[in-house]
Amino acid sequence: MPTPQVRFPAGATVPAIGQGTWHMGEQASRRDDEIRALQLGVDLGLTLIDTAEMYGDGSAEEVVGKAIRGRRDKVFLVSKVLPSNARHNAVIDACERSLKRLATDRLDLYLLHWRSSTPLEETLSAFEQLIKQGKIRHYGVSNFDADDMQELAGKSFGQQCQTNQVLYNLGSRGIDFDLLPLMAERHIPVMAYCPLAQAGALDGTLWKNAQLRSIAEKHQATVGQILLAWSIRPQANTYPVLAIPKATEPQHVRENAAALDIQLDAQDLALLDRAFPAPTRKVLLDII
Repeated sequence: MPTPQVRFPAGATVPAIGQGTWHMGEQASRRDDEIRALQLGVDLGLTLIDTAEMYGDGSAEEVVGKAIRGRRDKVFLVSKVLPSNARHNAVIDACERSLKRLATDRLDLYLLHWRSSTPLEETLSAFEQLIKQGKIRHYGVSNFDADDMQELAGKSFGQQCQTNQVLYNLGSRGIDFDLLPLMAERHIPVMAYCPLAQAGALDGTLWKNAQLRSIAEKHQATVGQILLAWSIRPQANTYPVLAIPKATEPQHVRENAAALDIQLDAQDLALLDRAFPAPTRKVLLDII
């Protein structure tokens, strides 16, 4: 079976599982392990790496910069600008700082981390300038709900958005009701953070679920691998999702990569839908 892929509106294609970096770089004693983990992930095909200026006040970007040294062209690199830096000139300056920490001349995708009082038009104008300068290839957003995406689509340059990064996992399915269908209609993939349910509505309890454990045993997999396989399930092709789990242990990196090969069948999905049903009404966007 071919590796599941996600295609961005502008045409770039990446494996449906990438690598997150939240909390990386926060402990100097862990940095070498984090660098090696990211490099292993790239070697195993997890070539999208997501980071942010917020993570460790830029230290996560420094870790990523070291990890991709000598292999930049193999990586689809994503970072995020804080809403406190969402004004035009502040976006430009923040991007320059991120590029310096990442030791690269370009980002493949630059996201607004979440909304602030800054008008979207101003942030979008900065993204457009950065694209023209070759500092970023594309832009996207993060933590935007359905109404935010509707508003974005009506702005000048708003149609160029490539993704919306939101919390999404089997225990936090609020976006299934309206946001996911809206994005599918516009052919914009969701980038799912915390796909292993490290946070969200069922944080700390989902991994103990008997149905999940039985499905994991059936596939000779871990619960984490089933959670990842669910998030990128082929049945969701009309709702393309790209998962970005974080892993710093080699075993976990290998498990994440192997989840690309797990195919949940209709029985598995029906069982999980009964145990963790999709919402039947609007749910506030789950954010951490």
